[in-house]
Amino acid sequence: MAEIKIEKKKPVWPWIVVLLLIAAIVYFIFFRDNTTQVENGVEIENTTSTDTVN
Repeated sequence: MAEIKIEKKKPVWPWIVVLLLIAAIVYFIFFRDNTTQVENGVEIENTTSTDTVN
């Protein structure tokens, strides 16, 4: 009679961790906010006039 070799399945969780790390890196590179934030939270009002006299 022939022997049947049974191989155990390799764990899937290392691949899940790798995919999550890659997704986090892609998110950080492409979707982070590149604008500078106002330090004290006060917005500057534009007081220039656009009225022109012809």
